[in-house]
Amino acid sequence: MSNFTFLDGGIVGFYILVVIVIGVFVRKYVSKVDQFLVAGRELNLYLGIASLTACEFGIVTCMYTAQNGYKFGFAGATPGILIALAMLMVGITGFCINPLRKAGVMTIPELFEKKFGSRVRWMSGVVIVLGGLLNMGVFLRMGGDFLVEVCGLNPQYLEITMTLLLFGIGLYTVLGGMVSVLITDYLQFIMMSIGLLVVTIMIFIKIGWADLVLAVETNHGPGGFNPFVHPEMGPAYVIFNAFVAIAVVLTWQTTIQRVLSAKDSATGRKIYKGTSPFFVCRFLLPGLWGIAALVVLTPDQVGENTIIAMPRFLSTFVPPIMMGVVVAAMLAADMSTDASYMLTWGTVIYNDIMAPLHKGKWSQRKGLMCNRFIIAMIGVFLLIYGLWYKIEGDAWTYLAVTGSIYLSSMSVLLIACCYWKKANNWGATAAIILGATLPLGFLLCQKIPATKPFTEYVGPYVSGMMTYIGVAVAMVIGSLLKPKTLQERSDNND
Repeated sequence: MSNFTFLDGGIVGFYILVVIVIGVFVRKYVSKVDQFLVAGRELNLYLGIASLTACEFGIVTCMYTAQNGYKFGFAGATPGILIALAMLMVGITGFCINPLRKAGVMTIPELFEKKFGSRVRWMSGVVIVLGGLLNMGVFLRMGGDFLVEVCGLNPQYLEITMTLLLFGIGLYTVLGGMVSVLITDYLQFIMMSIGLLVVTIMIFIKIGWADLVLAVETNHGPGGFNPFVHPEMGPAYVIFNAFVAIAVVLTWQTTIQRVLSAKDSATGRKIYKGTSPFFVCRFLLPGLWGIAALVVLTPDQVGENTIIAMPRFLSTFVPPIMMGVVVAAMLAADMSTDASYMLTWGTVIYNDIMAPLHKGKWSQRKGLMCNRFIIAMIGVFLLIYGLWYKIEGDAWTYLAVTGSIYLSSMSVLLIACCYWKKANNWGATAAIILGATLPLGFLLCQKIPATKPFTEYVGPYVSGMMTYIGVAVAMVIGSLLKPKTLQERSDNND
């Protein structure tokens, strides 16, 4: 029986109404495409930190990080630690993000056109959107699962819950674009922080650190603290997630969009440095919630679907009134994440995939209408995909694999574009094709009975490692195989 009451529902409803009103209100300040997509490139340091933090923590984040805590113990925070280290390193050095921001582009593929040509830009846009939408395709279902479990709703209302959630998110995103997202991000950053801290403090008070540690020791042994010795993780897990971490920091479009929206490259670097500690917190704190579920719930109460362990635990752990605040905080985080992601993939579709159509010559009004229509269609896809696709394995691994459809090739292309003079369109094309083919092939083989045993034998971590290594090799070999042009031969002779 859930502790969610009518009063809690009122708190949640009031918050959602405020967010939607803000989105409608800022619509009048959006009259140009660059305002809609990158907020006119006026993002300052503190709003940038709040926005990136809010963007990268939604209900889906809370769900998969809590699942990591339930399944892997404290070792489940490994991906967050790796991302934080990568973000701090890039923030300090400006590796890749300095030349990217100085180029004045709105998306990464736009930069690639300058070195590799328009065809590579278009291909890059396609794989970014493909990987991004498959990655985001499970967000609504996971958000719906969370609300159904926490609020004690009948599971038959899952589809209705998902639809209403999508409508609220889509409305203010379609109207206000990045301006609306940035403004509401600040509010949602505050709400999210309150919700995270309140629940975590309650866990320490009611359950205690000693019981959390004991539960991890009992259920996971040394592997609950060390990912290298956990039977379901191991070195391949760590190496694969290290590749993903670097690629995310350099090319995950929702993250990079904050850099591209910043006032200058120095501000973008500071945003990265200021945000990096949060990536540990976003895995560790909800991970503690998952460990708390391991303490309180029996295996029979959870079953095989470990993704619901955390929300099922919260449904009876958090008292009324506070439950409304927590659910509002989770919805705040989810609205921020989903809105940012929808806007991001819409930006790539308009700016890169549709570039041959508009060629940058459409009127501001036509461009805004097109972008709003694209975001609406993304919402329809997310609803349909989220209703039928079932994740194989844990949610974080699915997100890492689908993200690698474009992260693997885009990270290699970005590094080569910025720092390797011999990189060319042959190498870029080979990297894009291989980077998309391997993860997609793995996902498809998981669904085919004849090949499923093979995917279980290889595992997503080894397959993911080989994708990143293979893409880098393809970039080098492809670039070196391309014959030199007459101009290049002349330059070398000189």
